[in-house]
Amino acid sequence: MMVSSEAEPSPPQQPKRLYQAWKGNNVFLCGGRLILGPDAASLLLSSFLVAGPAIVFCYQMQSKFFRSNGQPHMHRAALLIVIITTLVDLFFLFMTSARDPGIVPRNTRAPPPEADERNLPATPSMEWSVGGTPRMRSRRTKDVNVNGFTVKLKFCETCLRYRPPRSSHCSICNNCVQKFDHHCPWVGQCIGLRNYRYFFLFIATSTFLCISVLIFSWLNVHCEMQDNGGSIWKALRKEIYSFVLIIYTSIVVWFVGGLTVLHLYLISTNQTTYENFRYNYDKKDNPYRKSITKNFAEVFFTKIPPPLNDFRSHVGEGALEAGFYTPYIGLDVASTREKIDTEMREKEVLVAGVQIPTVLQNIDYGSFEDGLYDKNRNNGNKTVAFAPAWSQKGSEDAGTSAAATTSCKEETSEDDAKEISNSNTSSARTSTEANTISEVEIVKDNAKESNTPDRSSARSLKGMS
Repeated sequence: MMVSSEAEPSPPQQPKRLYQAWKGNNVFLCGGRLILGPDAASLLLSSFLVAGPAIVFCYQMQSKFFRSNGQPHMHRAALLIVIITTLVDLFFLFMTSARDPGIVPRNTRAPPPEADERNLPATPSMEWSVGGTPRMRSRRTKDVNVNGFTVKLKFCETCLRYRPPRSSHCSICNNCVQKFDHHCPWVGQCIGLRNYRYFFLFIATSTFLCISVLIFSWLNVHCEMQDNGGSIWKALRKEIYSFVLIIYTSIVVWFVGGLTVLHLYLISTNQTTYENFRYNYDKKDNPYRKSITKNFAEVFFTKIPPPLNDFRSHVGEGALEAGFYTPYIGLDVASTREKIDTEMREKEVLVAGVQIPTVLQNIDYGSFEDGLYDKNRNNGNKTVAFAPAWSQKGSEDAGTSAAATTSCKEETSEDDAKEISNSNTSSARTSTEANTISEVEIVKDNAKESNTPDRSSARSLKGMS
């Protein structure tokens, strides 16, 4: 049986979709059609907190509907109101959590710097810090005109682009979001331009649901009080479910009700939660504020813009290799001058035949010189600090005392140069005297060692005689 040596060609790989290559922290379901946040499990908790009390209330009203003969219409109306409100509330919750909030597309390459950003620092230490650690760069901004106001756009180091007006980067989802309001942990999603309407309707419906259950539960207790002679304790003993629902809704309504009132105020002033806490537009002009009618119409009666990302679109291999990475990891964003400086830093530097470590090469000794010079000047001393030119000359000036003296004279005064020469002369004399003393001691030690065997041999001869 003949076996072919040629391997069977592997089937061509289908290109991945954008949601499969997306570097954000989102969770995609149904082939990228549903977009959830990283804390999507909180959606189940919120659904339980909404649906659980509603189910208990419906069970109680249904049992009362079959047992009581007095007011079946009220029980039926209460049952229908709570069921419809609960279903609408869950729908708004799902639309808020599983919808693209307005994610801004990412750039695969950093844009070219502006004109004022091309001026690199002059000192070698700053050139090293900028070229070696791009995160240490100053934050890039750009000014735009919005309704007659100057708005500063910040450059996102993760998405590698300038954020649109009213956008911000969510650290939890790792995305820039249009008209970013906040990241809600209860729905597990960012609240932005495309889901803010559903978020407000969700909290408003939740407030209405809590108030409805609270009112109908008190009506049940009131009806039970009439049947038991007006005693509230007897009524609460028989209406255990109503008593629990009263406590639960009384607590929850303060949270969702307060949140609804807050967002009513934010909508009327055309602010987001992020802008209200960050820029404090209550005390200064808001460039986005309109009349109250137009502000509400902008939220509820305008068409929601389409998403900026088509997460079901196919992306090529080049896009997968080049883009959608976290900042400066696998990206070549250094300029030509920074590349040259990086290559020069990687070369070996020898001083007196000894290789200097790279860490010591990159230290800026100018700061030590300035600090020591100021200190000595205040103390009245004239000690010259270590010259930074000696460490920057490298192997070309290594071991050459004349070149070191010349570079030192260029940076110091004549008096300092004299003191350096005097200190060098004194150090030379001291080293010469130390060497002479050490040589004399070595001679004495050798003489002692040479006399020791002679004495021992003489003693041995005397013993034999």
